[in-house]
Amino acid sequence: MRYLGRTSFALLVLAILAPNAYCEGSPIQISLVAPIQIVPEARSISGLRLDLIYGKNANVTGLDWGIANHTTGNEFAWQSGVVNIVEHNFTGLQEGAVNLTRGTFTGLQYGAFNQTESMNGVALGWINVTHHMHGLQLGLVNVTDTMHGLQVGVGNLIKTNKVPFLPIVNWSF
Repeated sequence: MRYLGRTSFALLVLAILAPNAYCEGSPIQISLVAPIQIVPEARSISGLRLDLIYGKNANVTGLDWGIANHTTGNEFAWQSGVVNIVEHNFTGLQEGAVNLTRGTFTGLQYGAFNQTESMNGVALGWINVTHHMHGLQLGLVNVTDTMHGLQVGVGNLIKTNKVPFLPIVNWSF
């Protein structure tokens, strides 16, 4: 357990200090409800964004925590909230009740409902939906158009597969 704590702390420090993948921006953002926030919506955040109710910025790198987190560009972060929306690409860990990434997602996504355009990694949730999947979908219902990987759940749908729907396990390699 002590090792897990050190690893989590190290990942947290790296997320804050990592080279900026997408943006040069303000090191801190605190938002009540956009546009009532320290940094304007059109600016990027590179460090910590704390959204007390709802926050919105162009790009985010680092830690992105709050109730409702909205990024209009790209995100390279640990994003945690009730609702997480990224309008372009996401790399990292995204956790929340509802996770929406409209571009390419790379990493681990978990929540009640996960939706991406393209996924490279792992989706854990009650409902996982993507158009292009490379990796693992683990949930009650898993849906994708194309798959290079494995689905595990009560209902698994790969629309372009020879056998599109299978309960428990479905795959395409």
